[in-house]
Amino acid sequence: MRQKPIVQMNRNVKLITSRLQGAAWAFASALVLWGALPAWAAHAYAQFGDIQYPAGFTHFSYVNPDAPKGGEIRMVPPTRPTNFDKFNPFTLKGTAPNGISGLLMETLLTGNSEEPTTAYGLLADDVAVSADRLSVTFHLHPAAKFHDGKPVLAADVAHSYAMLISKQAAPQYRAIFAEIKGVTVVNERTVRFDFASPNPELPLIVGTGLPVFSRDWGKGKAFDDLISEVPIGSGPYKLINARLGQDVTYTRDPAYWGGERGANLSTRRGQYNFDRITYKIYLDETARFEGLRAGEFDFMREFISRNWARQYKGHQFDTGELAKRAFENRNPGDFQGYIFNLRNPKFQDLRVRRALGLAMDFEWLNRQLFYGLYKRVDGYYPNSDFHAEGLPKTDELALLEPLRKQLNPAVFGPAFLSPTTNPPSSLRDNLRQAQQLLHDAGWDYKDGALRNSQSAKGEAFTIEFLSDQPSLVRVVAPLQKSLEKLGIQLIYRVVDFSLSKQKMDAFDFEMTSLRLPGSTAPGSELIEQFGSKAAATPGSSNIWGIADPAVDALLQNVITATTRPALVTAMRSLDRVLTHGHYSIPQWYGDAFFVGYRPGQFVLPKVIPPYYQAEGWAASTWWASPANLRGKP
Repeated sequence: MRQKPIVQMNRNVKLITSRLQGAAWAFASALVLWGALPAWAAHAYAQFGDIQYPAGFTHFSYVNPDAPKGGEIRMVPPTRPTNFDKFNPFTLKGTAPNGISGLLMETLLTGNSEEPTTAYGLLADDVAVSADRLSVTFHLHPAAKFHDGKPVLAADVAHSYAMLISKQAAPQYRAIFAEIKGVTVVNERTVRFDFASPNPELPLIVGTGLPVFSRDWGKGKAFDDLISEVPIGSGPYKLINARLGQDVTYTRDPAYWGGERGANLSTRRGQYNFDRITYKIYLDETARFEGLRAGEFDFMREFISRNWARQYKGHQFDTGELAKRAFENRNPGDFQGYIFNLRNPKFQDLRVRRALGLAMDFEWLNRQLFYGLYKRVDGYYPNSDFHAEGLPKTDELALLEPLRKQLNPAVFGPAFLSPTTNPPSSLRDNLRQAQQLLHDAGWDYKDGALRNSQSAKGEAFTIEFLSDQPSLVRVVAPLQKSLEKLGIQLIYRVVDFSLSKQKMDAFDFEMTSLRLPGSTAPGSELIEQFGSKAAATPGSSNIWGIADPAVDALLQNVITATTRPALVTAMRSLDRVLTHGHYSIPQWYGDAFFVGYRPGQFVLPKVIPPYYQAEGWAASTWWASPANLRGKP
């Protein structure tokens, strides 16, 4: 089933490099963990003190440091079919091409696919966290330079931050950087960020979440007027002769400052091996798959289970010209669900939301439509340590008890489980429960429809389901039929992507489908997704409109956690509150990436890392086969 992506920041944590070496580094790191040092200053920063790679390491374990450079990989974006109409990925309006931020621009720190809460230096070669944890200072690598040959300086970092927190940028950046009080250019290559509170995640948020671009990009123009101007970044790839609305090809920069001809960074060795990375644009899903078969591109992630089961077969797969493979991972499962807009009065009663959830028959869908490929989502953090199970434990109760008066009493009982139709349960029994809940909420069946018995007008209960995915209708149809039995009319409205984005940014919808990618290190981005302030901010990721002081309090526990166990406890408590709020109808998730590709074009690393996204992993760590290096016939 196609999963609908949302705007998000990369929450994989990242790094910094210091001048401490050998035993001195090991001793200093130990003191940091014991709390004896006045500040953090080591070759890596870890939110919870766990650092896998020592100072002077040569490369990450899951890459081939000797991978040859050259060849190309041609992909399709891992999103619904759409075009792009701008090159600025940081503004609210419009759509930027896939990969532009990660391939053209870099951050001060970079993470890896093995450690959820540790980061290593990229643009910064040194980091220092103050003794009171209220600031972090980065020293920029002297070799770092932009694509135009100019050095990356502290003033560029400060400029990037100022642009992203301005009203000209998309609002999620202001939410993510909300705990940053300000930035100071200490000298030409040193920049300091001051924090509002001693949050141990903030150095990672700044280091890995702030893309740095040149002050010369669009100089003299307003930031939100930068549309056709290609960003001036420092990344391993350039965008040359690109045109809006066409396939986009990123070309590897042979003079890349961090590559083998430059600083030869250990955090870049064995990565970004292709000379060209192309994203092909198809506005139709059928045409896209036929493009794979015709050799128009080489790599495609499949989201629709029916396609995976039925289309990925035939002569080309039998001969090995094409391959299909489910790449397993240990990523936390994505949350995917039908969500309600709580700003609409009809969805403000918890009993109504719970009743609507009882109308979904996942078991039938998985059996009849998904070929048994998916698992049911029971919470917002499936397949992870953050998923709540059973009764609240003592550490969870310590967070929940002070909020008891504000919480649904069910929060203190067993963890939420999505309704099932497996025997002895059935859809009929679930609909009977739903009917009673709706009656209790003031909705009764009359004159051929479920009507508001508390209103003189007796308006019928209707739901408009907004979507930009025509293929989703076959999945929504069973829910539509179940709701009809309750007297509820669900209207499936399909619009194009640009109109859908516009309406979602304005919260102009009643019900839709949403996917939240799982995270190994959740933190401040959750405020953007569930915080009360974001609920009233157009364009935010709080699509539901959740504005709950209890949720806000638990979010603070998440972002101020100082140990991994404390983070797990806070997340499980948050999961209990969100699930018992019945803000969504949970759908399904998978624990593997379904990929079709041309195996003769690539060589894959021997080690598959635990935490990764399929497209980024292929683009950054695969390399061209000898046939690919010679060029395609």
